[in-house]
Amino acid sequence: MKRVVVGLSGGVDSSVTAYLLKEQGYEVIGLFMKNWHDDSVTISNECPWLEDSNDAMIVAEKLGIPFQTVDLSEQYKERIVDYMFNEYEKGRTPNPDVLCNREIKFDVFMDIALSLGADYVATGHYCRKAEEIIDGKPVYKLLAGKDTNKDQSYFLCQLSQEQLSKALFPIGELTKPEVREIAKEADLITADKKDSQGLCFIGKVRLPDFLQQKLQPKEGDIVRIPDEFEQYNRLVPEFENKEAELAYFSTKFSYNKEDGKVVGKHQGAHYFTKGQRKGLAVGGTKEPLFVIETDVDTNIIYTGEGKNHQGLYRSVLFVSNEELHWVREDLVIQTGESMEVEARIRYRQPLEKAMLYKVDKGIYVEFENPQSAIQEGQFVAWYKNEELLGSGVIS
Repeated sequence: MKRVVVGLSGGVDSSVTAYLLKEQGYEVIGLFMKNWHDDSVTISNECPWLEDSNDAMIVAEKLGIPFQTVDLSEQYKERIVDYMFNEYEKGRTPNPDVLCNREIKFDVFMDIALSLGADYVATGHYCRKAEEIIDGKPVYKLLAGKDTNKDQSYFLCQLSQEQLSKALFPIGELTKPEVREIAKEADLITADKKDSQGLCFIGKVRLPDFLQQKLQPKEGDIVRIPDEFEQYNRLVPEFENKEAELAYFSTKFSYNKEDGKVVGKHQGAHYFTKGQRKGLAVGGTKEPLFVIETDVDTNIIYTGEGKNHQGLYRSVLFVSNEELHWVREDLVIQTGESMEVEARIRYRQPLEKAMLYKVDKGIYVEFENPQSAIQEGQFVAWYKNEELLGSGVIS
């Protein structure tokens, strides 16, 4: 009998994951990951992880499976929290959820599971796994979840073949309503529990509040860049080759304070991210202002009016070799090669047609249509026929 360790989070998805595996005849063990207990930065006195671990325990009892809590706060702080603050200080916007899967759930947590004699680790992600023998070796594929509204393959875009070989995603074939229905029938107390929002570790905490406790506020200017800013209408030069063209279009616009007018104040450029409109508190414009660039060195936020402002759009982005990752190692492209794919630069974004171009230093991703708010530090993931092939950090 195969043994599976399920990361029980106290939510409905992981509860149903454990239930289905048990029905399928696996020996199931439930583990709750406690990732956070630094009281100096808890935001509110409610303690969501206690409530969640309690729910997880009740579900485990109901299913008659062994249950324990593992404390991963140390590793979490080191690998996720410190990385986040580091990225914010550099003026990049990290994606802790993607990292959490690569570094915690499918690494530290997986090691614990394997030490308990587990054959697999299962999570409540909406995605699917397939296997194919290629050149005599098994190759694992990461596929989008059946529920297109809920497809979470993006969050797993950094997993390796080794990690995938030991992963199970039992609810990937289901839709969210079906999952809730199964939980109801199985009489699991998490059946109607709301989906958790916010960071995967601090429970119900909004990111800016969390950041404010760690990064010191510092007042700076909000500058509005007009639509007719000269760089938007520059003459495109002739390019000697494709790489020169890609390099040109992947370079972001650069702004100075003199390029626009000061329309307000903010409390720290590192709290803001491209494409954001909340929290600017500047009135008097016909359409809302959007952040088009942040400069953490001068502590200035550049904004544009309306979501169609040219400063928000770019069609090419770059990923350096160090931050490039292929799930399908057998499909890696070499310098000079290109590949037609569909890609997304954020979770929930519909897939967009794009081309990958491999150059010496990394990979260019050229989208057929310009993309709004391409944000350094976030992940771009590329797919073919519902399969996630690889990903990288936008530089």
